[in-house]
Amino acid sequence: MNKRRYSLKFPAPESHQLRQDEVGFILEENGETHNLRFHDYGEIYKRPGLYEQLFYDRLKCSSPTKISEVLAKALKQSGTELSEMRILDVGAGNGMVGERLFNMGVSRLIGIDIDPNAMDACQRDRPGIYDAYYVGDLCAQDPHLENELLAWHPDCLTCVAALGFGDIPESAFANAYNLIKPGGWIAFNLRDSFLHESSSSGFSQLVKRLLLEDTLEVHHLERYRHRLSIDGTPLYYYVLVGRKKAQISLTPS
Repeated sequence: MNKRRYSLKFPAPESHQLRQDEVGFILEENGETHNLRFHDYGEIYKRPGLYEQLFYDRLKCSSPTKISEVLAKALKQSGTELSEMRILDVGAGNGMVGERLFNMGVSRLIGIDIDPNAMDACQRDRPGIYDAYYVGDLCAQDPHLENELLAWHPDCLTCVAALGFGDIPESAFANAYNLIKPGGWIAFNLRDSFLHESSSSGFSQLVKRLLLEDTLEVHHLERYRHRLSIDGTPLYYYVLVGRKKAQISLTPS
């Protein structure tokens, strides 16, 4: 992969009070200054190595490794090997999670992301990681896309660092979840605040329903440091790994 280094600066301290999905950085490139949000993934993916430099070198993101390792451990404890899994990686981005799963020897790895820049970046930086990579909107309930994904017979869903801030709406996650066969495995993470009793966001309510309605059998739930904020404060997430017991209904019971 291209090892180009970029000139990155973080904004003044008063901006640190912004929500996590509003925070940005300053990129100086070819004599020009660009103000980008962390969630401007399309612009970030266009620049080889920028995503890794920002989130992994500067902000010490640990989630792809953490979720992959927790999933492998939960599977082994249940008598299943990761190498047997046919994984649907939702919000696959430029393949950071896929690369780890690939190196751990998964049977099949299928990626999907709504942003075509993500697929382009993955194919540029990590060619051959995925058996197939789709660009599509899982909210749209596209029968053709659904059939394409079901043809891979996915028995495991991964979704890392893409939930709860609008990047992947709850309906998209639910539709992806429902593609996994009964008894299949689910592995995802989300900001710790989304599991607080006071949180009323749509995704927070969906996850709470998963747990309360016995739709997901939890095998591992752990709070961990996802990455640093721009002022060096740790951001904590939960990793959740479990087995699918029932389909998700988007209409609360």
